[in-house]
Amino acid sequence: MNPTTSPALPGSSLNARRRLRELGRLADGDADSVVDVLVVGLGATGAGAALDAATRGLTVAAIDAHDLAFGTSRWSSKLIHGGLRYLASGQLDVAHESAVERGILMERTAPHLVRAQPFVLPLTPLVSRGQAALARAGFLAGDLLRVGARTSRSTLPQPRTLSAVETRHLAPALRPTGLRGGLLSWDGRLCDDARLVTAIARTAAAYGARVLTRTRALELHRDGALVRDETTGQELRIRARTVVNAAGVWAGGLVDDVRLRPSRGTHLVLRSEDLGQLSAGLHIPIPGETNRFVLVLPQGDGRVYVGLTDEPVDGDIPDVPEVPETDIGFLLDVLGSALDVTVQRADVVGAFAGLRPLLDTRDAAGRTADISRKHAVLTSPSGVVTVVGGKLTTYRRMAQDAVDAAVAAGGLTAGPCRTASVPLVGAARPQILAGLGVAPRLVHRYGSEASAVHALGLEDPALARPVVPGHPVTGAELLWAVRHEGALDTSDLLDRRTRIGLVPEDRSTAEGAARDALARTAQVE
Repeated sequence: MNPTTSPALPGSSLNARRRLRELGRLADGDADSVVDVLVVGLGATGAGAALDAATRGLTVAAIDAHDLAFGTSRWSSKLIHGGLRYLASGQLDVAHESAVERGILMERTAPHLVRAQPFVLPLTPLVSRGQAALARAGFLAGDLLRVGARTSRSTLPQPRTLSAVETRHLAPALRPTGLRGGLLSWDGRLCDDARLVTAIARTAAAYGARVLTRTRALELHRDGALVRDETTGQELRIRARTVVNAAGVWAGGLVDDVRLRPSRGTHLVLRSEDLGQLSAGLHIPIPGETNRFVLVLPQGDGRVYVGLTDEPVDGDIPDVPEVPETDIGFLLDVLGSALDVTVQRADVVGAFAGLRPLLDTRDAAGRTADISRKHAVLTSPSGVVTVVGGKLTTYRRMAQDAVDAAVAAGGLTAGPCRTASVPLVGAARPQILAGLGVAPRLVHRYGSEASAVHALGLEDPALARPVVPGHPVTGAELLWAVRHEGALDTSDLLDRRTRIGLVPEDRSTAEGAARDALARTAQVE
């Protein structure tokens, strides 16, 4: 391979050839095929557990029935929260943990993927002066969380009050009538949640973990699992000294004594031009609620996300949750309460919903919005360790606790957790990233590897062109995803390595480019 297109972290490339080779080694059945830890599920927490275990010196295999970030980890608001909501509800430990983990991501492990995001809470006639005072106090308390987490002021600026003119400058689409001003606050924002999972999984692979997508767990046992290669239908046993079940909302289907109460969070996808030039995100208060907001999240790629709901889900868990019209109507209604522009159902070009794997405690009652987001690590009588609950921001701490439990359950000898100081693939000091000389958008998505992605377009100008008019993703990014990020088919490329697939019309347009990237790699191999 051309050295200009090699990944920055040796051994981090995931691709079809590596998957086939490593799955074959696990199926050999000799002593070397037994791993210390088998992780089931490759969302943020599962990938995080694989990285945690591998950096402690343990041998690791991590599997998923589908793809990296196939489940809940790709359906979030793309935010790294500092825990303000949990502080307001009295969950001080969860709030502090969130603030600490946000700081780790922003300043140590993934500064290229997580940046500061400004938010404006508009003080409309629907927000009383008492509510405004409460919100202002909350934002100041959130800043104290930042201080307690030792996150620099240069990383997350101080909240402040805005005049009506300043508020509309940041969000021109707001209705001016009765607008008293706004409250400006800051939080962490991911360029893409699925890209974070990909970076975690690739970093785990660089430390020796065997990362295997399209590998479905059929049965879990104390000493491993019966799995099926979904590309061939072949069944095999992966032997392990301990097993971590990080399957998210599907965890209960693998371990009988795990009970969950899934909650659905829905987001709408709008075109940026429908909301004007948003320089900040928006917190729009939900009428009748004191601590819940609809978020308006500009993405910088011609799209804006609007979310989110928090509704209980009963029955079977689907692979891809459907978005009910009631959720769409609710979000549009709240949006309309603050905007001067009319956003209609026809303006919704896409929508997505994710299911939160909330732990079902026996005394839990009422709304899923009221269930604690604190995670739980459970060791079943069979010896399988299951991690559930929590949220994207605290994935690293969830993984740490799960591996601690797995080490104890398996009687393993392992070093201490190191992941709070292990940079993910692409992470580098700001001055290094600033000196790469490529488009900032690539740097925000690929970090130190941005130059290698850019070089693919220099080698073949056809790869430098966007694959969808009006959307920035290029053919070079699709090719990079196949060669280095484990993408095996068009769905992996369009729905997870990029976010093109969130808009069905754009997805159809890009399918040819995705097939071309897969074909180019097959020809080389």
